[in-house]
Amino acid sequence: MTHKIAILGASGYTGAELVRLIAEHPNMEIVALAAERKAGLSMAQVFPHLRHMNLPDLCKISEIDFSQIDLCFCALPHKTSQEVIRDLPKNLKIIDLSADFRLQDADEYEKWYGNPHGALEQQEEAVYGLTEFYRDNIRTARLVAGTGCNAATGQYVLRPLISAGVIDLDDVILDLKCAVSGAGRSLKENLLHAELSEGANAYSIGGTHRHLGEFDQEFSKLAGRTVHIQFTPHLIPANRGILATSYVKGDPQSVYETLAKAYAEEPFIEVLPMGEAPSTHHVRGSNFCHIGVVADRMERRAIVIAALDNLTKGSSGQALQNANLMLGEDETRGLMMAPLFP
Repeated sequence: MTHKIAILGASGYTGAELVRLIAEHPNMEIVALAAERKAGLSMAQVFPHLRHMNLPDLCKISEIDFSQIDLCFCALPHKTSQEVIRDLPKNLKIIDLSADFRLQDADEYEKWYGNPHGALEQQEEAVYGLTEFYRDNIRTARLVAGTGCNAATGQYVLRPLISAGVIDLDDVILDLKCAVSGAGRSLKENLLHAELSEGANAYSIGGTHRHLGEFDQEFSKLAGRTVHIQFTPHLIPANRGILATSYVKGDPQSVYETLAKAYAEEPFIEVLPMGEAPSTHHVRGSNFCHIGVVADRMERRAIVIAALDNLTKGSSGQALQNANLMLGEDETRGLMMAPLFP
């Protein structure tokens, strides 16, 4: 069976990554690509690296016949996504890659994103898209909310440890380095080559980063009480990749064994041998996440490090993994490509 796929927001980085992945999927066919400002252009004109693919030209969302679509990916900006999804057919399967449906509490959404939610009915039905932990819910969902790439990386490190009770929940630090593609494709002065290259900087410091809303929601739900972690993201001069380093208080061997057991059967998450640290180079362009645990010199302290590709496992690869579940496909289909190296 061939599933008919539409991608809204196909002219952005996550849209292009979805095209790259889905075009090689044996049971999916891309039949509509929407990009409002670039409607009428071919994908080859917008993304020359996709020139070899037989793809439909970009169009406006209003031009798509959704009755012919089995599943729609929305790779649209925050706030725009909820406005579009609100008006899509009620029987259409949707995976949203924006932040619009990640937070279950409408007040929390307004707190972190600065505006009231405009699609409350859809927000209530949305399933959080962290595949490894919401797999059963995703299979039967109509609307799946893809996670933030930073939020996904931090959760892969910390969720099993919180669930198992092997770390001090009041003493968690997450230090995260994110590549520039995580900021999207829009032109921004601080992302110009001359502004970004040969340097690195922290941003959204002191608990202001929006992905903290996801951490608060998910970690508190797991623990059964309020959990607030200390989180600082950094922008690094790289195109792809996230490296998250978490400092936790707990027995290092217990931390390692908990993570190894939690991910033993997961196809895309590799827990490295004790003492080995991952690198973004080793997951680039893939749907894999590597996790390493190192014992600190201080007693009962552990350092847990995770690396993934923000555009693949952190966003579009995660979305395809979820789409496979929603459409009854093998979860790994179209996603077992090896990382690019060097």
